[in-house]
Amino acid sequence: MARSKEGRGAALLFTFAVAALAVALAPGAFGQEPAAAPVATAPAPAAPRPWYETISVNGFVTTSWSWNFNRPESDTNQYRVFDFEDNAIKIDGAELVLQKVASAPGEAGFRIDAVAGASIPRMTAAAGLFRDDDGTAGDFDLQQAYVSYVAPLGSGLRFDAGKYATHCGYEVIEGYDGYNDNATRSFLFGYAEPASHTGLKATYALSGTVSAMVEVVNGWDNVEDSNTSKSLGGQLAFTLPSNATVTVNALFGPERAGNDSDDRTFLNVVGTWKLGAGSALGLDAVWATEENAAGPGLDATWGGVALYGRLGLSPSFALVLRAEVFDDPDGVRTGTPQTLSELTFTPELKLAPGLVLRADLRLDHSTSDVFEKEASLTGTQPTVLLNALYFF
Repeated sequence: MARSKEGRGAALLFTFAVAALAVALAPGAFGQEPAAAPVATAPAPAAPRPWYETISVNGFVTTSWSWNFNRPESDTNQYRVFDFEDNAIKIDGAELVLQKVASAPGEAGFRIDAVAGASIPRMTAAAGLFRDDDGTAGDFDLQQAYVSYVAPLGSGLRFDAGKYATHCGYEVIEGYDGYNDNATRSFLFGYAEPASHTGLKATYALSGTVSAMVEVVNGWDNVEDSNTSKSLGGQLAFTLPSNATVTVNALFGPERAGNDSDDRTFLNVVGTWKLGAGSALGLDAVWATEENAAGPGLDATWGGVALYGRLGLSPSFALVLRAEVFDDPDGVRTGTPQTLSELTFTPELKLAPGLVLRADLRLDHSTSDVFEKEASLTGTQPTVLLNALYFF
């Protein structure tokens, strides 16, 4: 049936309206360009951190009580480094560390370790800083105080200048970033090796597994040099497969007061092997000689070896064993020609993050009668020490 004129006109008008609307809404209609996509803007650069936020603050506290089964009349444990008082409860050290770490090329930083206590400062204070001319020290020490700079050379050449802990030996003075598995210190730590140096050292990573360090220092455990000569030191550190490391340390130079001609030569090898699950093995071997130290024309020598074993039985409990021999045939380090040996057994319990309890069961032996037993002398010294430490 044919549409009427009115029907055909209405249909034509509707079709035209739809087409006109489609053209009007089409992109670019009437010369309009398509809307541009939003342009992503780069975030504004972060504001530099305030200087005080770049400084880290850490701490360490250790306290102990010891008992000498020999019951010495002097109430003194012979040849002990920090636990030298018998039947005494002591705050061995309370340490505060401020530092700005320099790790990348072009960065500078510093570190200050301040410690107060009845044991650690008295033994580690360097001559010329907090140790008097007569050799006595008080209850405060700056264990470390140095500035650092990483020069943009190769992978980064690091310089440290000031007073810093020695690179020698297996055991450390203790602090928030490292404490020993045994609560008492070895004879090697106390008599064979230095504790600190004051000078300048440079460290460089030769590869991913080998690094080297050289230094020029005043000497052993002194801030003010006791003579007009400097000592030279060095270290080669090797990272081996299976979580093992070996460091070879050396020191050379005159160390006696007012003596610039008689050199002391010190060599040290330290090894660690982490076995996993909190278990590890360790080695500390020392050999040293000093010209004319035993008398005119008589060079002195000393040396020894310490072995360490740690067995982690759980994340919170471990058993530690240390065995060592220290030979001082000329008596220049201990005051008596002798060979000292000791065996130390240490259970360790971690009660909470940063909180550790330990108990040292230790037996010392000497080839000479040097240990007090009541009012007499004997060749052995059995002790027990309880220790609690906290670090953050």
